[in-house]
Amino acid sequence: MDNEIYENYKSAGRIAAAARNYGMKLIKVNAKYYDVASAVENKIIEMGAHLAFPVNISVNEVAAHFTPKHDDESVFKKDDVVKLDVGAHVNGYIADTAVTVEVETHKYDEMIQSVRHALNNAIEMMKADVALGDIGSVIEKTIQSGGYSVVDNLTGHSLKQYVLHAGLSIPNISGAVMERDRPRVGDVIAIEPFATDGAGHVVPGDGSNIYRYVGKPRFLRDFKTIQMLNSIGKKFNTLPFAERWCTDFTSDTDLMMKKLVHRRCIKQYSQLLDAEKGIVAQAEHTVIIHEDGCEITT
Repeated sequence: MDNEIYENYKSAGRIAAAARNYGMKLIKVNAKYYDVASAVENKIIEMGAHLAFPVNISVNEVAAHFTPKHDDESVFKKDDVVKLDVGAHVNGYIADTAVTVEVETHKYDEMIQSVRHALNNAIEMMKADVALGDIGSVIEKTIQSGGYSVVDNLTGHSLKQYVLHAGLSIPNISGAVMERDRPRVGDVIAIEPFATDGAGHVVPGDGSNIYRYVGKPRFLRDFKTIQMLNSIGKKFNTLPFAERWCTDFTSDTDLMMKKLVHRRCIKQYSQLLDAEKGIVAQAEHTVIIHEDGCEITT
């Protein structure tokens, strides 16, 4: 990794971490999901980075993949367990980080602490050529030692320029298919354990309001739809985007998004929920792999 790329990753990490910490303080009873997501995204932009993906605000049994729409009036309630997942990029070099906040109560302190410990233990082991199965094993043992289940079908992931999920998966359990994979010097990886008091397995739920550009089909002829799709492709390209980011393109985002999904021009991610609707906690850092360890960017 040359020095310019390294500095881009470091800058993205510093900004993502600052935005994450800023957002944590905004999560309070009666605060709107929309206001928190927008404030965190604006902070990233104000600090000189770009948005790698929409701020995810996943509450209680939702483990991941939810962001509010432009007209969402949902507010945080006492006892909510909120996963705030933040991504920033500098020249396409991405930092991805997440934290869990319990709103005004402390019922889930031990669960939240278990994912933090799991993340820290994984980071201590992470280095070039480590067996990723060993990382998954230490994450699983740490979370299980606290009396919780690991979410077995969510993983960490490698990052590359403008690519959020770049091919390498970081397991959160032992015995995973990818356990023989090994990172190399210069790889950039997001490690993200999830703990739950539920099933330990996520299933797809409703739409997340998070989308990804797929491309223009051959027989798309409606001018407004083509214009909208071209705007999306030009602005967001390979990175995920939010419905609320598209209000400048059209006055009716609901209808237009449905059209584009139906024509397979864009894909909407599903919310990911614990199968038994258990509460889920998450922690995440991005690291750069070195020969004898790793460096946290976030």
